[in-house]
Amino acid sequence: MTLNNKVAIVTGGGRDIGRAVSLKLAAEGAKVCINYANDSASAEETLRLIEAAGGTAIVHKADVTDATAVDGLVAATQAAFGDTIDILINTAGGMVARKPLADIDETFFHTVMNLNMTSVFLTTRAVVPHMGEGAAIVNFASLAGRDGGGPGAAIYATSKAAVMTFTRAMAKELGPKGIRVNALCCGMISTRFHDDFTKPEVRQAVAGSVPLRREGRPQEAAETAVFLASDAAGYITGANIDVNGGASFS
Repeated sequence: MTLNNKVAIVTGGGRDIGRAVSLKLAAEGAKVCINYANDSASAEETLRLIEAAGGTAIVHKADVTDATAVDGLVAATQAAFGDTIDILINTAGGMVARKPLADIDETFFHTVMNLNMTSVFLTTRAVVPHMGEGAAIVNFASLAGRDGGGPGAAIYATSKAAVMTFTRAMAKELGPKGIRVNALCCGMISTRFHDDFTKPEVRQAVAGSVPLRREGRPQEAAETAVFLASDAAGYITGANIDVNGGASFS
């Protein structure tokens, strides 16, 4: 158990990749705050799975695009597990909708940017004062941040590219404090994201075109995220790690 008694916050931690991350952290001994915004049933099921396996976790509802709510998330974690927070994993995010440029208004632009980038900024700003040497932040960027994304994903891709750059900037700023900051650039992972936003024939074509000839699994993204959060990755910071089956080589 490589993370024994470490305290972790997972934004969007109730389902899909977030659930897999929460489960893996708990299996490695971390005490996990499972954050969610809307889907309480999935978050509670994640909590049940962790507790059934002998792990320790709490659930906390917070909109991580809101600074006051983020402060409440941090406070709830500290009330449950103590003042120090060792790990922050930012999985919360989403596309909202696929829209071509002509259909994108300012409200949509800011909604997507807030969901994917502002959330990472707010949680990082709130958590870092409670982190010590050896702490780690792992952000979820995307392959879309490298290649511009698929049709109608311009703002999503732009927001994820911003996460990648913010990751590098924070690695430089927080490194002298002993805090590492990395990100994952996932390709097509089998989640509700693609259930909602990618047509089945497109998924099949993409999966068939990558060298590994399949979609990724949430557990595979989680394994990489938790590795980056652990001391095993103690000399890795500022990296945007590809988890894409060979769809793109950075």
